[in-house]
Amino acid sequence: MAEELPTHTFRVTRADLVRYAGASGDFNTIHWSDRIAESVGLPGVIAHGMYTMALAGRAVADWAGAPDAVVEYGVRFTRPVPVPDTDEGTEVVVSGVVKEVTDDGLTKIDITATCNGEKVLAMARATVRKR
Repeated sequence: MAEELPTHTFRVTRADLVRYAGASGDFNTIHWSDRIAESVGLPGVIAHGMYTMALAGRAVADWAGAPDAVVEYGVRFTRPVPVPDTDEGTEVVVSGVVKEVTDDGLTKIDITATCNGEKVLAMARATVRKR
């Protein structure tokens, strides 16, 4: 049986989106205006895809023991992460399974990230060098 990694749960609020927009320079209105987000067919304000990817990457770095232990990391975005205008926001849950440990000390991980029970990332994989 493959080793399962500890699950990480991240709370995402509108305040987090504001901070991420400032840090990334991505001020697209779908990340802060319900009116605009809904006008383009979204359920409301959504988290930045790269922010969601970063949360999963943070979980991988935690599992690996250090950010520089992550050798390779990639995802595909499958669903938006809706972030309601509440103090609670929403949760992104990240889990992982070790798929392979190579002879040269690399660990390959398949990652699952969900919001409201639905996968928000696909083909999410990382390779880490354990210390």
